[in-house]
Amino acid sequence: VQLQACGGGLVQPGGSLRLSCAASGFTLDYYGIGWFRQAPGKEREGVSCISSSDGSTYYADSVKGRFTISRDNAKNTVFLQMNSLKVEDTAVYYCASHRSSYISTGSQDYRYWGQGTQVTVSS
Repeated sequence: VQLQACGGGLVQPGGSLRLSCAASGFTLDYYGIGWFRQAPGKEREGVSCISSSDGSTYYADSVKGRFTISRDNAKNTVFLQMNSLKVEDTAVYYCASHRSSYISTGSQDYRYWGQGTQVTVSS
């Protein structure tokens, strides 16, 4: 069982990145998926998540209107499209699979975690 997060990189403020979270060893269809991030010296925070039960989504206030989460069950992958990036979005981004088909913002509710991908927004 593995989650592979990728797509991070260095981008200028106002730019865009698309993160991918691919699963192997299990099917993402049945689980809620969350994206979290952790900046240096800060606690890990929930950024966005998407359920598998009804497709409902959640966005942190800091990213609402700029980030979009989606899932492609055929590819067993979840995406996080990040637009209008800000310096304060700089962090390591992690994807994780929930213990159920639902979603929540508590990291303790997520069972499997990807290795993280670095996003750096800087001019």
